[in-house]
Amino acid sequence: MTKMRAKLQIASVTKHSDTCEQLKFHGVAAKAYPADGSDEDNTFAKFSPSVGLDITITNPALIGQFEPGQRFYVDFTPAE
Repeated sequence: MTKMRAKLQIASVTKHSDTCEQLKFHGVAAKAYPADGSDEDNTFAKFSPSVGLDITITNPALIGQFEPGQRFYVDFTPAE
């Protein structure tokens, strides 16, 4: 089973209305990493240096809960 964990950071939060927000994420990466690759951010970015994700939220419980700069792990596992 193929799995992947990405570390993403919120680039922007756009409020479209009181009940709708759009979150834009980008991959977390540094300009340079230690030669031994020990930086935790490098585990994903080294092999996938570019990623973007947009999520539109309309769940009232989630509106206003996200801020630019926050980082999250996103796990990808196959769905049956």
